[in-house]
Amino acid sequence: MRIRPRIARWFLPRFLRRRLPATLYGRSMLIIVLPIAMLLAVTWVLFDAHWRTVTSRLSEGLAGDIAWAVDSYNQDPSPASLTRIADRAERSLDLSIVLQQGRALPAARTHFNYFEVIDRSLDRALSDRLDEPFWFNTASYPAYVDIKVKVKGGVLRILAPKDRAYVTQGHIFVLWMAVATLILTSVALAFIRNQVRAIERLAEAAEAFGRGADFDFKPHGAREVRQAAYAFLDMRERLQRHLEQRTTLLASVSHDLRTPLTRLKLELALAEPNTRTEEMKRDLADMEHMIDEYLAFARGQGGESVETVAVRGLIEEVSEGAKRAGAQVKVRIDPDLSMNVRPNAFKRAIANLVMNAAVHGERVEVAARTAWDGGVEILVDDNGPGIPPDRYEEAFKPFNRLDEARNQNEKGVGLGLAIARDVARGHGGDITLDKSPLGGLRAMVRLPG
Repeated sequence: MRIRPRIARWFLPRFLRRRLPATLYGRSMLIIVLPIAMLLAVTWVLFDAHWRTVTSRLSEGLAGDIAWAVDSYNQDPSPASLTRIADRAERSLDLSIVLQQGRALPAARTHFNYFEVIDRSLDRALSDRLDEPFWFNTASYPAYVDIKVKVKGGVLRILAPKDRAYVTQGHIFVLWMAVATLILTSVALAFIRNQVRAIERLAEAAEAFGRGADFDFKPHGAREVRQAAYAFLDMRERLQRHLEQRTTLLASVSHDLRTPLTRLKLELALAEPNTRTEEMKRDLADMEHMIDEYLAFARGQGGESVETVAVRGLIEEVSEGAKRAGAQVKVRIDPDLSMNVRPNAFKRAIANLVMNAAVHGERVEVAARTAWDGGVEILVDDNGPGIPPDRYEEAFKPFNRLDEARNQNEKGVGLGLAIARDVARGHGGDITLDKSPLGGLRAMVRLPG
């Protein structure tokens, strides 16, 4: 199991590994397209070498026939000999030969292209077979090659079919190969896209489940993907049963505890007021507050639906409780800013952050802004003692009070930040802690757009 990554590092340099596609679809495309491209390149190299060889041999054959015609005419330059040579050439060699008396060869090969295989092959073949000056043009006629050879009394003009000089159907083979490759690649990519889409939908379902949102998901795709999807659905059912059982258990415990608490509150209300009864009432209030926090932590976000709410109105409503606690609260939020959240759950999370800041500091500032990715960022700052940076994550653990770092609320049980982060993550976001410009702690809530 350890050898394969090492082999991959040997054969793939680091800069190539960094430039590989990050998505499964992109890597699947690379797996399909790269071998096809390499196969096409090899095929083209082999075909081009074969085509050049065949073209060279055809040019040599045509040059040999032309050399025979020129030698035959030079041996007997009479009209009768020319007629006999032309008839034989047309009948047996598919060549058209005429004598242009008194003519001279063109001054230059205006249509000669050294980079064309047929021109190079034909020029080399004629140079090897003919001693006389010659001229040829492969571009004047669509289906013929025009060749002129200097002879006694003028110029011997020869028209030869192009298929005598090179393979004229080679481009059709290349075209069919390219079209077939394009069609097969498109089919393969469409199939891969269909398979990758099944994995993407599974990921979307998992993300929606993590946010507590409803989703309609039916397993499809390859057998392995369906197995993973069914395993995910089974896991979701087990988690939901676990959460329901936990919520039911704590709700039952809370209900059972509220009954004796209510009786005790009633007895204290009927008792003669004194110092001891007032202390007992405060203890009962603390116990009731703890039960509420336990139940809120266990309940989570429940079955509340997502709604669009105005951020400023929600936070101003939450800030009233902090003001009543004696803190100076300043709210800086655009009135038009809104977001899609579960109102009660999100209000509880923000209330925990704001009240936590109000308890540990005298000044609290709450701001909200639109994030670069279209989401929303909410900042809660206080001027309290703060928390050491190395203990930021520890502060989010349930029932963790960090007594030595901050003055704790005596009513708290260490669930405020844990509940707030659970709600934020349930909305697809998160909460992080940092040093506040006011000198205390900053809680930053990030929600996706």
